[in-house]
Amino acid sequence: MKTYMAKSNELERKWFVVDAEGKTLGRLSSEIAKILRGKHKPEFTPHVDTGDFVIVINAEKIEVTGKKLDKEFYRYHTGHPGGLKEISYRRMRDEKPELFIHNAVKGMLPKNRLGSQIIKKLKVYAGPEHDHAAQKPETLEL
Repeated sequence: MKTYMAKSNELERKWFVVDAEGKTLGRLSSEIAKILRGKHKPEFTPHVDTGDFVIVINAEKIEVTGKKLDKEFYRYHTGHPGGLKEISYRRMRDEKPELFIHNAVKGMLPKNRLGSQIIKKLKVYAGPEHDHAAQKPETLEL
């Protein structure tokens, strides 16, 4: 018996809609990463993008447990000397809720070209509307 290797051009990709209202950030992000990666499918192949598309709505209503909103920070560097910047979780959730979920999911994907390709299949919206009705997405309960 030969080992099955999935080919990206032979796969059927589905679209899923996830409502983030009232969900915990980390638990939701890990489930989204699993779907984007394709680990929920029997034809999963680690070195091939076998995952589906995910649309996240109501990103502004996501929950974070404990006191992480004020004690945890997103850090980035501008490239200039002394350019380390910090933004608290609370400020990030209030100002850019799309980026809040996007960064959490991106951290759970592979750190290579495959991960860069997979993260493009994630669409995050702050409100309840999205622009992907033509793809006929299925509602996914997590």
